[in-house]
Amino acid sequence: MNNLIIQTQGLTKQFGRILAVDQLSLEIPRGSVFGLLGPNGSGKTTVMGMLLGLVRPTSGRCWLLGPDTPQNDALRRIGAMIETPSFYPYLSGKRNLEYFQGILGLGEPGEVDALLERVGLSDRAEDRYHTYSLGMKQRLGIACSLLGEPELLFLDEPTNGMDPAGMAEVRELIRSLGNGDRTVLLSSHLLHEVEQVCDSVAILSRGKLVAQGTVTDLIRSGERVKLTTTKNDEAHRVLSGLAWVDDVTADGPSLVVTAPVARSWELTATLSQSQVYVTEMWPLQQSLEGYFLEVTSEGEEGQQ
Repeated sequence: MNNLIIQTQGLTKQFGRILAVDQLSLEIPRGSVFGLLGPNGSGKTTVMGMLLGLVRPTSGRCWLLGPDTPQNDALRRIGAMIETPSFYPYLSGKRNLEYFQGILGLGEPGEVDALLERVGLSDRAEDRYHTYSLGMKQRLGIACSLLGEPELLFLDEPTNGMDPAGMAEVRELIRSLGNGDRTVLLSSHLLHEVEQVCDSVAILSRGKLVAQGTVTDLIRSGERVKLTTTKNDEAHRVLSGLAWVDDVTADGPSLVVTAPVARSWELTATLSQSQVYVTEMWPLQQSLEGYFLEVTSEGEEGQQ
């Protein structure tokens, strides 16, 4: 079985003179939570639309659930909540789910109650949809996308409108949904949430893929150590000559060294061999948000 649940090859979409998505090639593994990130206008929603067959690509190809799976078959094994979900306002949450279950022909009758409990709406199941808060409406949208136990789940801004407690609960829910054989493709602008939930991410800027990898590897790629020495000029020269040090820059009375934090002791040992001694040293922690701002600003500069 192909271990990739989504593949795209040179996927491109142009609206008139606007190039919304530019030669996008992605490989998303099964059984994970994958984040699709980017500033507003970066092409995230267009990519989701093309994957779901709602938007026709200008060029390029995409495969869902493996290259040998026909699109119509794949779409029946996919759940999606794109943008704000819409339901019948004067039906209860439970009746809305039963209605969509019926017209879509997905799952068994008892599944509705289980899904409402899973998203934390059991106590409001019989209340009309128009009485729900925005966060509750998002939860019902997630429940609807889970009808039929899909293999692949698309979620666009699933914590929109939720309070911190609700966001934490949905974060745990999404994390659990990406375990086993199911894959979740998550689009969100809340980078601290993505960092806690996603295994891997792809970052878009102006329709181009600017970074892709595991959250851990992307954060580590920006690891830095700040240190003060007895001879900063000599330390700069020595450290710049190390193959595993990517960069050394002056920062006032200190130096900022781009290198793995786990090898900090080697920095100290190497400098001491040249009679340069470290008086202070501390790691500069990189977050996904910091990495995101770095790579997307580079993309913006490249377009100017």
